[in-house]
Amino acid sequence: MTTNSQFEIFHPALTEVADGLAFPEGPVCMPDGTLYVTELAGGYVSKISVEGEKSRLSENGGSPNGLAIGADGALWCANSGGWDFHDVMGMKIPSSDLPANHSGGRLERIDLATGSVEVVCAAVDGNALIGPNDLVVDAVGGIWFTDHARSAGRVHHNGGIYYRSADGAVSEVAYPIPSPNGIGLSPDGTVLYAAETHTGRVYSWNVKDPGVLEFSNPLAGAGGNLVHGFGGGQLLDSLAIDAAGNVVVATLVTGALSVIAPDGELLEQWMLGDPMVTNVCFGGEGLRTAYATLSATGRLVSFDYPRGGLALNA
Repeated sequence: MTTNSQFEIFHPALTEVADGLAFPEGPVCMPDGTLYVTELAGGYVSKISVEGEKSRLSENGGSPNGLAIGADGALWCANSGGWDFHDVMGMKIPSSDLPANHSGGRLERIDLATGSVEVVCAAVDGNALIGPNDLVVDAVGGIWFTDHARSAGRVHHNGGIYYRSADGAVSEVAYPIPSPNGIGLSPDGTVLYAAETHTGRVYSWNVKDPGVLEFSNPLAGAGGNLVHGFGGGQLLDSLAIDAAGNVVVATLVTGALSVIAPDGELLEQWMLGDPMVTNVCFGGEGLRTAYATLSATGRLVSFDYPRGGLALNA
């Protein structure tokens, strides 16, 4: 551990859980230790047993991205419809442009017993989803999810935040947002957090009711409150919330998990040695094992996280 005047930097000992993954994201750790992870460049979701054996759960097509266990016990997936990838010094790096074979963004439900995939939503209010990216389930079984959107040549599409209620209705809640990615809820469910990839910012909104946000900042595109803005060309991906209510956001380029207090203070960065650290979840005893996807090198790793993660709704 090294310390500077602003925040702590950690270099944890990593355990490699799985390798050879095709740009992994969206890890989910089950109570028995089984892990599920998306493979964006392959178009499928994989299962990793406690013994470390990998098998194919579902053939989704497109680019399955974020995962969460729903109130119905199924695995829900934000599918961003496909990416192009480039090899850069032996690492897999995605292109920000929509590929020619983009199959459309969608929210999917995956049956854990059979691996069957159901497309639940591909458009909201007549507007096609472009790149659903991450999702989180609330205490009443609703699903908040982001549409990261993407570029198409010289045009960049706007993204937004959406909500699927437990009865199946889907609404556009916050729009426009530039490149929204990770999304999460505070421990009491009253605050929604979202990360913007290209601006390097984390925003928050007060949750008034399920699927209803308070827009208190007229200067932000979607009325959110700026929690923290990163400098130095750092980009943001998915996020999780830890047991203390801090936002743990995957920080691209730096190759870290950054921990931000609810008041916006950057507390620490956990350096993981891959420029495309894209996602994190928690499992194990006391949820003190962090599982992180190192996407450029195709690995899922774990390390000890002292605060522990927040137990998720399901």
